[in-house]
Amino acid sequence: MADARAGTPEKTNVMRLLEGFKIPYVSHTYEPDPTKSGEEIAGILGEDPDRVFKTLVTRGKSGQYYVFVIPVNEELELKKAAKTAGEKSIEMIRQKELLPLTGYVHGGCSPIGMKKTFPVFIQETAVLFDTICVSAGKVGFQVELAPDALLAAAGASFADVV
Repeated sequence: MADARAGTPEKTNVMRLLEGFKIPYVSHTYEPDPTKSGEEIAGILGEDPDRVFKTLVTRGKSGQYYVFVIPVNEELELKKAAKTAGEKSIEMIRQKELLPLTGYVHGGCSPIGMKKTFPVFIQETAVLFDTICVSAGKVGFQVELAPDALLAAAGASFADVV
């Protein structure tokens, strides 16, 4: 439930929020490396890439923003994402838009605790696992929690978007 890194007191805002919601989690850290892919980070953590999820921020044709949480070894299918969000089309936002919009940097974006509330959709395969990993809101930090706990913490719903 608490920070699992022995001797390392640092906690991210995501961890504090989860503790405030009384949602159990395990934290994981890795040495930040911008050249590493999500799949490589899953390997560093010793986790199955199907259980390690990335957070993608998109904009619909209406101008509304949407957040999609999918396994690091998958790609967001934009047509499925648009249909799920009730939009004609959806596109990824530019990297430079991420920090001002969400409060998170590329590689450290979490579906929990963004500056504003957006609709969040988690790839439905998450329910196949007891726990999944998502960014803890800072590059080099991940939290592992139950898919239903992430659903509650992010105000999300499950959908097939890959």
